[in-house]
Amino acid sequence: MKKTVLNIFTIAAIGLATVGCKNENKEVETTDAQEVADATMEAVAFKVDTTASVINWQGEKPTGTHMGTVKLTEGTFKANDSVIESGTFVIDMTSLVANDLEGDMKMNLEKHLKGTVEGKEGDFFNVTKYPTGTFEVTGVSEKDGKTMLQGNLTLKDVTKNVEFPVTINMNEDTIELTSEKFNIDRTKWNVNYGSKSVFDGLGDKFINDEIELMIEVKAKKA
Repeated sequence: MKKTVLNIFTIAAIGLATVGCKNENKEVETTDAQEVADATMEAVAFKVDTTASVINWQGEKPTGTHMGTVKLTEGTFKANDSVIESGTFVIDMTSLVANDLEGDMKMNLEKHLKGTVEGKEGDFFNVTKYPTGTFEVTGVSEKDGKTMLQGNLTLKDVTKNVEFPVTINMNEDTIELTSEKFNIDRTKWNVNYGSKSVFDGLGDKFINDEIELMIEVKAKKA
């Protein structure tokens, strides 16, 4: 095993199994945690609709691809003049599911990812010890004609700041935030199972370090 020091999300996220060499999305910029954004007194609160919000994930390895979702348990945004000023949402890691499998194969993969298999708790997300993750907005900016959302992503008690492109639709009563597909490096959150950058001698039995994520969040005026 290589005792690799990983300098700095990366999303869980949320993430979740592994994204492979076929994935052409660029890994997002990842840095140390940043100061969380504060809203002004005039900002209006919006509560996340957890029934209509989801994080989509996809992972790949030489022998195949898996994909699924993770839900949110709660969250809020504060906005003023059609601009998001701050926001936090909680990721329910126990809700992780794989949508491309059925029966025992589906159940076995989900148990492995969640870390509910005895002796393999730490391979991926260990939801018994770390049942939730969080994302806290640290800023919104414009770059190359795109709206970029910056935030601190916490998984397995590791917090990194990530930046990714989003589309934000807002009116007086609702906010809809949808990200483009983007990649995070799971090893930056100590999700190391099957990683060639961490372990030697894996041959073609590796799982790519990257996870593809796509976030869909809807919120209603509180």
